[in-house]
Amino acid sequence: MKKYHRTTLITLFCLSILGGLGLARVINFTPQIWLLTLSPLLLAARKQRIIGLYLLVLMGFGVGLWRGTVYMQKLSMLDSYIGQKVTVQGKVLADSVYGKNSQVDFQIGGVWLLGPDSHPLTGKIRVSGFGIHMAYKGDTVRAYGKLYPGLGSYQGRISYAQLETIAASHNWLNDGARRFSAGMQNALPEPQASFALGLLVGQRNTLPAIITNQLIMVGLVHIVAVSGYNLTVLVRAAQRLGVRSKYQRLIVSLGLILAFVLVTGFSASIVRAAVVSVLSLLAWYYGLRVRPAVLITLAAALTALFNPFYIWGDLGWYLSFLAFFGIMVIAPAVSARIFSRPPKLMTAVVLETLSAEVMTLPLIMMSFSQLSLIALVANALVVPLVPFAMLLSAVAAGAGALIPQFAGWLAWPARLLLTYMLDVVHLLANLPSIFIHRSIGLGYMLALYALALAGVAILRHKLARSSKKVDGFAQITP
Repeated sequence: MKKYHRTTLITLFCLSILGGLGLARVINFTPQIWLLTLSPLLLAARKQRIIGLYLLVLMGFGVGLWRGTVYMQKLSMLDSYIGQKVTVQGKVLADSVYGKNSQVDFQIGGVWLLGPDSHPLTGKIRVSGFGIHMAYKGDTVRAYGKLYPGLGSYQGRISYAQLETIAASHNWLNDGARRFSAGMQNALPEPQASFALGLLVGQRNTLPAIITNQLIMVGLVHIVAVSGYNLTVLVRAAQRLGVRSKYQRLIVSLGLILAFVLVTGFSASIVRAAVVSVLSLLAWYYGLRVRPAVLITLAAALTALFNPFYIWGDLGWYLSFLAFFGIMVIAPAVSARIFSRPPKLMTAVVLETLSAEVMTLPLIMMSFSQLSLIALVANALVVPLVPFAMLLSAVAAGAGALIPQFAGWLAWPARLLLTYMLDVVHLLANLPSIFIHRSIGLGYMLALYALALAGVAILRHKLARSSKKVDGFAQITP
């Protein structure tokens, strides 16, 4: 198999794993014998390039099918209780909000069924009900009610449940995140404080509904979601700071990633972004030219193997990697085509933002049947300011938590910038006919992505013929 590049083999193997995981949703098959048989065959066929390639792909499918089948078997245990009244216990994954009919609403993981039987359950359950005023992240909560099928990233739901807090969380990370939020509320007025918390940690439950609707109308709701996109933008911005030492830039970037993950509480999307970012930074630091496609498919395969529910129904998982593809593949190619040298920070952020928006738009249209005609303009005007808004907001929150007597003075730059961003959103949202409901089917969506991939392939081929270097995220230039 020496004819094929290692990066091509890794990419194909990872894609095969993802394909196997996807098929496991509809095919009940345990290919352990396949894996034992294919391993020696793969070694024996290493000189037969095309046969070895087929065996590698089959082995990837086998790994994905095996892992997915194991999870489907565990999920069938939860499905057997759908429609029954159950008692479950688990840990709260994020601070609760008030949902429909003033119910306390949250999700639990590490679920243990207490009645009518007693054994662990796989997946997450969304719970809403009464009996407690608040459920904080890390609390152990017990819920009694009827179990219904889940949607998207959670596998079951219980509404109008009887809730009871079994044990309160005293984790220092969770306590620090709450103090951080309180500091933000002390330092900034509303709605700037809630908007800043949305930018930093994806907290949207305190954001006024009118602002949330305006963000949706102009295609900017992603900046206040728990997403790895903001982390990616921050790391790219940190790489363009005026720090000459390569080691110092690495430490600053890794410290920024660690701080962001700690503040956001290890949400799934942030962890995915952190994995891609850390791999990219290490490759850049040690001078390895890792293709962005390898990083994306490797991170996707690892996260999907860890939790197959991502590939089965987590829209955020797909949006994250589509945004990564836009930032890491499309933006560098377009930049190399337009500019003779690496663009400035603001220009690069705008280009990356538009590339991510283009890649996620077809899936959003198919899933939500909505299209903002002014999304590209809004993203170009607002998103380049997000890294600065996040930095200034973090300073304001820190001041509000540690030195509240000086918080007003230290928070005014954040207040000024956040007010400008909200004013832009309000102005654009009030323009006539800028938001329409338009749905596309699966075939049309796949066709759009096929056209995008074909366009990128043609562009990169032309750049290769003209001897222009295309730097991806893994090859950040000094």
